[in-house]
Amino acid sequence: MPDLTHGDDAAAVNSLRSAVMRLSRRLKHQRVDESLSPTEMSVLGTLSTCGSATPGELARKEHVQPPSMTRIVALLEAKGLVQLEPHPEDRRQKVVTKTPQAEAMLEESRRKRNAFLAGLVDGLDEDEWAKIVAAAPVLEKLAHL
Repeated sequence: MPDLTHGDDAAAVNSLRSAVMRLSRRLKHQRVDESLSPTEMSVLGTLSTCGSATPGELARKEHVQPPSMTRIVALLEAKGLVQLEPHPEDRRQKVVTKTPQAEAMLEESRRKRNAFLAGLVDGLDEDEWAKIVAAAPVLEKLAHL
């Protein structure tokens, strides 16, 4: 295991953190719907990736407190982006499902952000692009740890 506290390994961690944060900020500016917060977009993305979920499950996946998720879900429901349905096994709970409107908005957002990234990588040479392709699965893994 590399020593991530000193020397070249620590510098690499610092460089990775800085680059990921800057790129993330730039991608956040490529939004389709400016009325949605990054957290609301993230919740919709989680629903798109993982399927319907209870507010509690969403809170765990999004690393927020359940009362915060309840507020987020209520805002998304008011905007017509999610619907609440009774839980099939526990009538005390609700299941949150994205609407077709949310899926269309997410698809447009993905298209816009992918186009932005494509424009950036267009300036890379073949070797740099190959490194990005090789690093993508590792970055994906880090994002889900």
